[in-house]
Amino acid sequence: MATTVDSRAFRAALGHFCTGVTVVAAMDGEEPVGFACQSFAALSLDPPLVLFCPGKQSRAWPAIERAGHFCVNVLTHDQRDVSTVFGTKGADKFAGVPWRPAPSGAPALDGVLVWIDCAIEAVHDAGDHHVVVGRVTTLSEPSEERPLLFYRGRYAATETSEATPGILDNLITWSRHDDWM
Repeated sequence: MATTVDSRAFRAALGHFCTGVTVVAAMDGEEPVGFACQSFAALSLDPPLVLFCPGKQSRAWPAIERAGHFCVNVLTHDQRDVSTVFGTKGADKFAGVPWRPAPSGAPALDGVLVWIDCAIEAVHDAGDHHVVVGRVTTLSEPSEERPLLFYRGRYAATETSEATPGILDNLITWSRHDDWM
C-alpha cells in the first residue's frame, strides 16, 4: 500500500543525517564544470566504486555525463566558501578556485581533504535525481584537515578528540567486513 510522505517532513527528517560536502567536477571541452554535492558515497571496494546523485535539473550534470569521467573533491572545514560558490548558480565557478587536472583531466581542487578521479560506470534513473556510479581510477593522498559537514540545513564541525578504546577499536577491526562497507 502506497503512502504519501510530505516532502518538507521528508527533507527535515533526512536533514538529521550528517553528510560530507563535495564538489563533483569535469571538463566540458576546454571549460571546467562542477557542482556542490552532498549525495556522495562509497559503493564497492572490489571493484572500487563510488556514487553521487545529481538532480535532473542540474546544468553541470549533462556536461559531466558527456565527459565520461569526473573528479570528486571532498571539501575541508575551511572550504565553506568553495561550497557556497559551487552550490549557487553563477558564471565561472572556477574563477577564484585554484585547481589542476587529475589524471583524467577533470578538475582536482587545491586544498581538499582528498580527490577521487572516476570514470562513469552506470547512470540510473531515481525520481527527480540520477544515481551515477563511478569506477575509481586514481586517488590523491588524504590530508589531515577536518571535513566540511552539512547537518540540519547548515554547516557543522567535527571536534578533535582522543580515541576512546573499546567500541571504536572494534569498528576498525570488525571481523565481518561485509557488514560494513
